[in-house]
Amino acid sequence: MQAFLDVQPTTANHWRSLILFGRNVASYKFALARSLLEMADRRDDFIRLDELAAPFSRHLCEHVAASPKQATSPTSKFLDACRLANAGTLPGDQLRDLTVRLGFTNVIDAFHRLGPADLPIRFFMDERAQSRGIRITDELRGLVQMDVTQELTDETEARWRLVETAWELGVSHPLIEHDAEQGSLAVRRRDRRAAVTSVRAALNGYQKGCCFYCFGKIAIVPGPTLADVDHFLPWSTRAHIGGNVDGVWNLVLSCQACNRGPAGKHDLVPALGILHRLHTRNEFLILSHHPLRETLMMQTGLTSGGRASFLQNAWGEVALQRGARWEPIAVAARAF
Repeated sequence: MQAFLDVQPTTANHWRSLILFGRNVASYKFALARSLLEMADRRDDFIRLDELAAPFSRHLCEHVAASPKQATSPTSKFLDACRLANAGTLPGDQLRDLTVRLGFTNVIDAFHRLGPADLPIRFFMDERAQSRGIRITDELRGLVQMDVTQELTDETEARWRLVETAWELGVSHPLIEHDAEQGSLAVRRRDRRAAVTSVRAALNGYQKGCCFYCFGKIAIVPGPTLADVDHFLPWSTRAHIGGNVDGVWNLVLSCQACNRGPAGKHDLVPALGILHRLHTRNEFLILSHHPLRETLMMQTGLTSGGRASFLQNAWGEVALQRGARWEPIAVAARAF
């Protein structure tokens, strides 16, 4: 996790580290993150718990409706309340009061926790004891000024979808597949694939919102700078690779210029030095707990050394078949 912040330790990347690398026993952190991003640009920096309860419970109700298992524990009075609200048998004011009483018990304390300690950057201050609320910090407001709140919202939502899918299926084996037609990561259910989340939103945070090759800024929503989902080792070389070329390990987000511009990669094999970057990115995914962790480990190896050897061998097999190596032209400082 520290390796993620060693390069470009920006406020946005500190936020990403909380969402992408935290261990989750319930999905409350994601609901709080979505709520904070929604309220980051409000005039008053103090948020009462009854104000925070509205977006917090709304996001959880939406996810409970789509995926009932939102925690690792078998029972939860608060999640039961969300189910009753969805069924129309719990009025909104009662859901608000229950959210204030039950919903924030642990998540506010644990939000900034990463590993054994809290991050040095805080996005809110806990003032429940004095004023029954939280106070937004300049760091959270700064995300609005950086114009990354929608990007971080999409990344949070993608992470949430992946975690709840793993809980729902109870999986500890390869789970994630790439559905190129839908532009999504998918799971196989009863011999059919069901989309889980956008592959762009799922991978963007681990690349810190940058093109894998040139480190230029990329977008994950439709528009002129929409990122391409690129096969690092070209899809056309799949016969020479001893693993799934469509696997998450081989998918990166690229700007359009690097992927298919006049001096772009196209069907070429990236230079060996860039392979080490792929290993670094994949290790970020490994540090992110299920299901991408399990998927990558089963695809490429159970240890960091084994995964590095897998990539080296796959690159070597492809390099034997191809001549020229492709080198990107960096347009921004190294992001990872």
